[in-house]
This record gives sequence, C-alpha cells and structure tokens, in this order.
Amino acid sequence: MKKSSSYPVLLLFILLIQACWETSHEQLFDSSLLPKRTAEEVEGVVEDFILAENNQTIEIGEGFFDLKTQLILDSKENITIKGAGMTKTVLSFRNLKTGGEGMKIVGKNITVEDLTIEDAPGDGIKAQHTDGLTLRKVHVTWTHGNKSKNGTYALYPVQCKNVMIDECIAAHSRDAGIYVGQSENIIVKNSLAYGNVAGIEIENCDNAEVFGNTARNNSGGILVFNLPGLPKSDGKGTKIYNNRIIENNHKNFATPMGEGPNGNTVTMIPPGSGVVLLAAKEVEVYDNEILRNKTVGVAVASYQITGFPTDAPNWSPYTSDIYIHDNAYDRSKGMPDLTHELGQLISLYNAHGKAKTQDIVYDGIFDEGRGKDIEGNPMNICISEPGIKDLLFTRFDLSQGEDDIQSYPDVAPFTQCNVSVETDVTEIASR
Repeated sequence: MKKSSSYPVLLLFILLIQACWETSHEQLFDSSLLPKRTAEEVEGVVEDFILAENNQTIEIGEGFFDLKTQLILDSKENITIKGAGMTKTVLSFRNLKTGGEGMKIVGKNITVEDLTIEDAPGDGIKAQHTDGLTLRKVHVTWTHGNKSKNGTYALYPVQCKNVMIDECIAAHSRDAGIYVGQSENIIVKNSLAYGNVAGIEIENCDNAEVFGNTARNNSGGILVFNLPGLPKSDGKGTKIYNNRIIENNHKNFATPMGEGPNGNTVTMIPPGSGVVLLAAKEVEVYDNEILRNKTVGVAVASYQITGFPTDAPNWSPYTSDIYIHDNAYDRSKGMPDLTHELGQLISLYNAHGKAKTQDIVYDGIFDEGRGKDIEGNPMNICISEPGIKDLLFTRFDLSQGEDDIQSYPDVAPFTQCNVSVETDVTEIASR
C-alpha cells in the first residue's frame, strides 16, 4: 500500500481512532438492559409498517421491542425507517412466529437507519426489487450463541438498484454479513463485518465500490462471486479499496451444500481467506490492508475449482480482467487452514515448499478460447505489488488432475499488464 511519509502522525491518529471504533462495537452491548416495550407498543410498530403511506417517516423510539411477526414494507416509495440509535432501539426477532426475515422491504427510495436487529431466524434485513436503498448505522447480529442456528444474511439487498450501505455493523451470519446480490450501482462503505462466514460479499452485481470497511474475524473477509443459475448472470465492475481485511480466521460454520435449503458456495471458503474472487469479472483490488489471514491474502479462482456443474446460460465460470495492486500484506498469523479443499490445495501444493500462508494464489484455470498458454495470461490477471519485496505468489496447474498438481512461484507473466475497471457511483455517493 502506498502511504505518504509526510503524514505519519495523522495516519497514526486515524488508525488509533479506527481501532477504538472497531473494538467498542465488537463488544456487543447488552440489549436486555434496555427498557422493554409493551405488547401494545410493539404492535404499534407492526401497524406502522402495514399502514405506511408514501413519503412518510416511521420513527421507532428507544427500547427493546420483542417482535413475534416480521416487519414488511411492501411496494412503498420515499419511506424512512428511523430508530433512536444502534444502542438505543433494538428490534428482536428471537420469538418470531411467522415469516423468516426480520425486516422485508420492496419499494423505491427506502432508508433504514439508527437501529439494531437481533436474532432473526432468516435474514436480518432483506430488500428485494428496491430502487434506491440506504442502510445507514444499522446493526444486525445474533446473540444466542449457537451459530448453526443463526440467520443466513445480516444485510441482504438482492435484485436491487442504487444501494448504499454506510456505517453498518453485521455480525455472526452463517453466510454473509453484508451481502449484495444480483444488483447494480452499489456502495458499501465505512462498515464493520465480523464473526460471519463471509464478511462482505458482492455476488452477480454490476458497478460496485467497497471501501473504508473493516472485515475481521470472518472465515473470508471480502468476496466477489459470480454464480450460475441466477436470474442475473455475470456481474462485472467492482472496486475493493482502502479496506482493512484483518485476521479472517474464524471457523466456517456455513450450511454445507446439499444439507438443507441454505447450503451455499461459501461453505467451501477456508478460514483464513482475505479476499476471494470466484468467477469474477472486471475487479480491482487496491490500497487495502490484508493482514494476518492465515491461509491466503487474495485468491483468484474459477468456478471449476468448486467441482460443481458449470453449464449455465449467459455466464462464464472463469475469473477474468482482474487488477490487484498496491496492497499491504502480513502473513504472520499461524498455519494455513486444512479443513477445506481450497485451504488444503494452498497449504500442501503451494510453490514455496512449505505450508506457508500465501499472499496471492491463482488457480490457473483459463478459457482456451482466449489463449492456449497460461504464460500469455489469457484471462488478463494483472498483479502489481512493488512494495512487497518477498511476495508469496502461487499459480497452480490442475490440468492433470489431483494426482499431478503442479505449482509455480513466478508472478512475472501476470505483472506486465493492468486492467481499467470502470465504475460510476457518484449519484449514490451524494446521499
């Protein structure tokens, strides 16, 4: 990462402030100490959602609201849902009797801010088919301690447009804390994701910027995936920059594929993964601190590595047009993960002879329609990390099957290029 030597005191001050912010928010406040709202007051919140009119603000006061039904905002426009603050307004769905999500939103120009959602059996907030969604200073978590029973996603915009997620906290999801899927025009900034399987995930999306966030103590820090068989196929155009992706070494507690309706590809992510790009297109990863992730800093992989079928219309299983540059790495955190296949591949077959954490790995799977030789870099995987003197890079050759896996440390074929990733989120940024 490039850092100006002119401002060491200012930089130290900023880092100290940020560290204090993260620490204070990772110590979950005790919502049971808040005054418990009466059944009538809780029912009043439910009615406010049901009876909401366009161009209205729904204000939720201080206290602990024990909800037994989900909150639904359906086909409304220009609505603000506002609490009294993340530590002052808590909506608990532990005793939910009907529905899966805590809050479900469909509409246009919807804002949710200044509140906490706890213990939804499914997703904390799910927004679908919403154009203009802002989630600001929203905290979603699970508190009962049994992570296998936690919800799938904390913040879950899917099939949306013009999404802003700002100063939010997402913790303990059994899939992704902050997940944006099959959407376009997205900002995820200044947020904290911890204790999830995936901290932040951008999946099958176009035109996204992810910056100023901290992803720590997840199994995987920040993911960009393109998965087959979804209503929106290949996404492209994601920038990941100025994030702190730190110590994402948490046990992967996702539901395995084939074991129930919530099985997901993230079950394959090995603990200790900083950034994972899977079948991703046009992604730039730069100016991030990628520190003490025990397996790999950045993994570049095509969907074939999952072993799942790759036939899907208007979708490619290959990762292509990637630019990784000017990041900071620290691989001093323990030994690589051996509980998952990708971790085993990295640990046992890396090009450096020992079970060492790798800064960058590339599975080497490429589309022969774009070139016959990996040395020609047909998928346009571009790496420029001049500030790292001893970069540990491994490129695999899996073409001969499991009995003859080869690996190579030479990053040179991938250093003679760059990718121009074009994003434009100026309209969202003005919110």
